[in-house]
Amino acid sequence: MAPSDLEQEPVVARELFGDRIELARAYTSALAEHGEERGLIGPLEVPRLWSRHILNSAVAAPLFPAAGRVGDVGSGAGLPGIVLAIARPDVQWILIEPMERRTVWLSEQVAALGLDNVVVERARAEEAGRWEGALDAVTARAVSALRTLIPWTAPLARDGGELILLKGQGAPAEIEAAAKVIRKHRLSDVRVQILGEGVVAEPTRVIRATVR
Repeated sequence: MAPSDLEQEPVVARELFGDRIELARAYTSALAEHGEERGLIGPLEVPRLWSRHILNSAVAAPLFPAAGRVGDVGSGAGLPGIVLAIARPDVQWILIEPMERRTVWLSEQVAALGLDNVVVERARAEEAGRWEGALDAVTARAVSALRTLIPWTAPLARDGGELILLKGQGAPAEIEAAAKVIRKHRLSDVRVQILGEGVVAEPTRVIRATVR
């Protein structure tokens, strides 16, 4: 799809991104123009790109620790990693993605947007050894079921660090299904938090947990 098919920017976008809104617009336009042809988003996503993807990621920005170091596992098109790096320039973001064509895209966007708070790491999460136990928080969006995602993300977080995982409406059921894995990886305070109610068209559900 061409950028002309791009959903009109919701008014709340300026509130969420503040003086970084132009960077958010540039990234969204680039994803609308090139995302489908490069296998980053599906053919039906451009007309709902702002509401379903950009703002869905951006509402989670306040959850991350100031001056922290955060990993985005399976960063893909940069959702949520690039969006969060725009919204939170005070945080260092490590975008962990195994597919070369996606890391090329991510690196292009980091350069084009001048995001000096981003490192792109081509690796599977379980192979990103240099970050093991080193991150203040780990996030992921639309990567896998929680019981699969925990073994990929929890080892990257430091003791006392946090998992902040963007999920869908089935988040409570995912927690229930992952009970054994949650115990194995010594996660505590596991809960669902709903973000953006009354602010964005589609609220974001986040599973949060502390790593011990």
